[in-house]
Amino acid sequence: MHTIMIDTSLDISIENTPQSRVAELDQDNLKFGRQFSDHMFIADYRDGQWQELRIVPFGPMEFNPALAVIHYGQTIFEGLKAYRSDAGQVRVFRPSANWARFNLSAERMCMPTIPEEIFVGGLKKLLQLDEAWVPNRPQSSLYIRPFMFATDEYIGIRPSDTYRFMIFTSPVGAYYSEPVRVKIETEYTRAFPGGTGYAKSAGNYAGALYPTVKAQKQGFHQLIWTDGLEHKYIEEAGTMNLAFVIDGKLISPQPSETILHGITRNSLLQMARDLGISVEERRVTVDEVVTALRDGKMQEAFGIGTAATLAPIAMISYQGEELPLPSPTDNAVGDQLRKALDDLRYGRAEDPHGWLMPIE
Repeated sequence: MHTIMIDTSLDISIENTPQSRVAELDQDNLKFGRQFSDHMFIADYRDGQWQELRIVPFGPMEFNPALAVIHYGQTIFEGLKAYRSDAGQVRVFRPSANWARFNLSAERMCMPTIPEEIFVGGLKKLLQLDEAWVPNRPQSSLYIRPFMFATDEYIGIRPSDTYRFMIFTSPVGAYYSEPVRVKIETEYTRAFPGGTGYAKSAGNYAGALYPTVKAQKQGFHQLIWTDGLEHKYIEEAGTMNLAFVIDGKLISPQPSETILHGITRNSLLQMARDLGISVEERRVTVDEVVTALRDGKMQEAFGIGTAATLAPIAMISYQGEELPLPSPTDNAVGDQLRKALDDLRYGRAEDPHGWLMPIE
């Protein structure tokens, strides 16, 4: 269990919004990433230290056209969520895990790491201000977006000397409204060994847009990426890690330098073990997945991620062959895991691993 140590003397200036917009929020019609809460947290890095911690009204910012991030893409981000329990308490799911992964991304992208007390402390103060924005509908949450970008006003190619760290939030419903259709990608590549595949760098997602849009025009929701060297091994989907239930065993590609170390994935696999479900984390071949589908040995497949949570897969396409998943049975693994996660997040079950941080 990780104990979060927050410096209560953290100096954060606060400018309150003159008029909250929360009354305009339609909790029964929450589109992902379209509505934003009243405030945002900002910290600037210069002269070797983080300074000017502040919370201001959410809104546009003005930048110089020579801003380094615009030209060279030196930027990273995270995604996590806050939930309102059935009893009304607001809690954030595993913020310290996101902080640790954020700093892993920062190091890979030649950016300064950020202290946990600023990452988590700034988030906590922001949510105390915007607590009313956390929805109370089933399957709803407050999506939290921390990010950092280079702010030097200079177009020479080198790491920036200055950076801005920010957090804003967005009330959201479900990311996918139906089971997803995916295609195993064997032409384009998301990540190579030695690259930035394990980092949440914006460039990784930009490079994936073209093949993803091509697949969406063919009727698929997402791609299943394969390794860049041989296209032999299953890696991840565009917005989520992957897991398969084959002959009753939960199997998930093991995180690596080309696969994002998913926090929701890690959590659900631990929950599966807690429930007595057999779990394997290892390399998974395309042939294994396709053969299991053809032979009827794959009972379930789903994506796992902060935005998607646990998204059941209805069909996997491989080289033009559409391979449907069977209809879920009673006590399906995905249903067990979804219920266990929901019960934890919405306060219906104990938190044995100390994953939830309350916002008082």
